[in-house]
Amino acid sequence: MLHRPGPYSEAGTSPRVLDVTHVVAGLSRDAGGPSYSVPALAAALAQRGAAVRVRTVETDDARRDVGDDVALCAHPTAGGPLGRLLRASPSLKAALAADARDNSILHTHGLWLMPNIYPARLKRRSDRPLKLVHSPRGMLAPAALGISAWKKRPFWWLLQKSALEAADCIHATAASEYEEIRAAGLGNPVAIIPNGINLPLLAETSRGQSDGNVVLSFGRIHPKKGLDRLLRAWARVEHEFPTWRLRIVGPAEVRHDEELRALAQALGVKKVSIEGPIYDADEKLAMYRDAGLFVLPTLNENFALTVAEALGAEVPVISTKGAPWSGLEKERCGWWIDHGEEPLAAALRNAMTIGQAERRAMGKRGRAWMARDFGWDRIASDMLEVYRWLKDGGSPPPTVRLG
Repeated sequence: MLHRPGPYSEAGTSPRVLDVTHVVAGLSRDAGGPSYSVPALAAALAQRGAAVRVRTVETDDARRDVGDDVALCAHPTAGGPLGRLLRASPSLKAALAADARDNSILHTHGLWLMPNIYPARLKRRSDRPLKLVHSPRGMLAPAALGISAWKKRPFWWLLQKSALEAADCIHATAASEYEEIRAAGLGNPVAIIPNGINLPLLAETSRGQSDGNVVLSFGRIHPKKGLDRLLRAWARVEHEFPTWRLRIVGPAEVRHDEELRALAQALGVKKVSIEGPIYDADEKLAMYRDAGLFVLPTLNENFALTVAEALGAEVPVISTKGAPWSGLEKERCGWWIDHGEEPLAAALRNAMTIGQAERRAMGKRGRAWMARDFGWDRIASDMLEVYRWLKDGGSPPPTVRLG
């Protein structure tokens, strides 16, 4: 199904214009980072003159918007229960073949589903000089590989490894992901380009009505996010900071919100709320601006968009070393800490003790960092450099590591 045609012409594009097809298995707003980062990257590439389409597989969930400059095509699944599980879509496969042009870039995002396999098959079988970029999106991290490993091992050896090996370039969002790619035995060129962020417009009055004494954790409520550790760390410090409260906000998976509520009750913590998701952009910004501190206690994260969003809203951040945010300390806008309740409790205590003025100064430094290094225009420019290098040859851009 063609959701919105956008300005892209199915009749073809000028050979001078890069023709980019992004492939992602789903765009559910309840899903992880790629459901945001792929549409945002596509829109930024289109703004810089590329002809861009996003092809995905239909799901029952509400989809993210991709903007008016990008063609979004959602294809049906087929093949019974197993086909639906793997997001198999003959329609998507056929459409990718029809997309192929001499100036085409195929860029697929994620692992373990058939939309992540089709582009490599097309590249191998096509007589056109297609270039393939593959973004694993954190799915090669040891913690991620350990989830349902009994399913992933055969899929890796049967399909996924060869699909990654076919890529002309693999895209990592952080140096840590580059190491994971090499640890998987992949020798492809790797472009290290972070995700971006659309910085919200802020007014001094947009801080909200709260006193800022809110510790916020926002994102999927899932066991890998380490929220049980956050609750245990909070139980250690809650009595020391009676004016503060903890908000855990986001869509729940595998009924983990119920487990966290039971844990909070067992720990005897009083000033904790576990809430459902917020999707509206204005409501989300108000949530960030009401917070004095953002916490990401994750076990493993490829990028952690919510960290960038919090910093963009001038909120300092505590992140575990499961996410690639060592720059928090270099830029003096947060804390990058070891895993465990003790380091987390110590960081919470430190952050809530230093005073509102210093926390707000940290938040301003964080926003300046996001504006400097993580704007989508810069990210799109770096990605276009990679695409053009793949098409035209020459020296690799500075984001690319060959070894």
